[in-house]
Amino acid sequence: MSFNSSHKNLPVPLLWSLLTAITVLSPAEGRAAAADNLPRVVVNILVDQLRTDYMNAFIPLYGEDGFVRLLKEGRVYTHAEYPHAHPDRASAAATLATGTTPYNHGVVGLRRLDRATLRPVRCAEDPAFPGVQTSDAVAPTCLGVSTVSDELKVATEGKALVYSIAPYRDAAILSAGHAADCAVWLDDKTGRWCTTSYYASVLPAWVNVLNSSSQAEKVASLVWTPYNDLVGNFSYFLSGGMKKPFAHKFKGDGRFVAYKTSGLVNEDVCAAASACVNGTMMGTDAVTDYLAVTFYAGNFEHATAGQAPMELQDTYVRLDRAIGRLMKNVETKVGKGNALFVVTSTGYTDEETADLTPYRIPTGTFDMERAAGLLNMYLVAVYGQGNYVEATFGTQLYLNHKLVEDKQINLAEMLERVQDFLLQLSGVKDVYTSTRLMQGAWTPGISRMRGAYHPKFSGDVLIEVAPGWHYVNPSTRENKLVRESYIPFPVIFLGTGCQTETIGTAVTIDCIAPTVSKAIRIRAPNACSVAPLF
Repeated sequence: MSFNSSHKNLPVPLLWSLLTAITVLSPAEGRAAAADNLPRVVVNILVDQLRTDYMNAFIPLYGEDGFVRLLKEGRVYTHAEYPHAHPDRASAAATLATGTTPYNHGVVGLRRLDRATLRPVRCAEDPAFPGVQTSDAVAPTCLGVSTVSDELKVATEGKALVYSIAPYRDAAILSAGHAADCAVWLDDKTGRWCTTSYYASVLPAWVNVLNSSSQAEKVASLVWTPYNDLVGNFSYFLSGGMKKPFAHKFKGDGRFVAYKTSGLVNEDVCAAASACVNGTMMGTDAVTDYLAVTFYAGNFEHATAGQAPMELQDTYVRLDRAIGRLMKNVETKVGKGNALFVVTSTGYTDEETADLTPYRIPTGTFDMERAAGLLNMYLVAVYGQGNYVEATFGTQLYLNHKLVEDKQINLAEMLERVQDFLLQLSGVKDVYTSTRLMQGAWTPGISRMRGAYHPKFSGDVLIEVAPGWHYVNPSTRENKLVRESYIPFPVIFLGTGCQTETIGTAVTIDCIAPTVSKAIRIRAPNACSVAPLF
């Protein structure tokens, strides 16, 4: 400590008394100040298919506690994007939780091809961990790195409470991470909240309370209609206002799957998240807790906005109220300003299947099986007889590595030939081989494709089909229209340590994990190499 000249005039006993007081009080005061700046709970909200343009378009229909409050009081990054190509619900949830891309965390999508069996598998599938109140055996073992919540558990020696709630098992588990107390989701067959034995052998008490009333009977008796007359009369889409009020019932074996694509599911998720907050010790001590919540902002049964415009509007209205209620319930428990809320999107929308031919827009059909057959014929002509293309999945080709090795073929040379051949086919915009992704010069396009690639789980060849073209696969019944349109979505922080500000600079989703980590003073996930946003 330094002293100015005035200290020299103080009597020595008084000077030592002041020094002692400073020494004794300063650390305690510092710890108190530090504790005051830590959120008691972090609520990480991922909204499947949330779009900024739709969110803003329906503001006249909202209350004051949801999106309106987030936009007025939050730190809003208006232009967010994923650091890897082709995000879906699973890869997005994993990227948000880990702060890195599929290249590191290993979740390349909702499904991937198992190289050993050449059969598609779900990303979180794990027969070693049977379900609890579900027939699905799943676990987060597909995640190859740590998540924010994992690091929080490590930093607090397991004292922090970590829960994850979602309509879907993949989002629930990937958002929860490896060390969570529990992850719960709605079962596709029963509609009941369930979990996996990876986390617990029995459901928490607050989940049992939610399941005490029959979800099957509840959903069977529900009729989804517009939230109010204003929702039905509001007209944003070119198709105009509602011709007649929609009314959807949920019947048959697929009723719970359909229910999870309706606006009503957000009310269930909000109720479950609120039950978790109130039914546990979350936010009651100095240790920061973590709650991951996934909502839905897609359209009913994955229809396009043109096919079901009023349903989409109603989903946003119910989503707004669900987010507002959840924030209010959390703050009632921990106090306003003692929670940190983070809201963002999965960054994609359901594929369209429109026929562009009548409008003379360049289009066509790219058949993956036919392309694989033609490629194999070419490779036979070059290298001799053999089944060189083992399988196709999505727009990926998997080569027969054993055959290549047995014939002592240089794989890098073969992949160069494959790339040159496929680029000549109609509908192919570009071709990315594993060697090009692993060793090619850095460009923004290659960076995004490399981020979506994983050496163990992805194909040897990734075909980029031209925008406007359909790619089809008769074996897997895939038929998708390719679009590369920018999908606007935000990143919003609200609560402890956040100043109100709207920022137009583009940011990537992998920045959220280190930002949350910094806010709660823990290490960022172990594969996260990007800097915090603030």
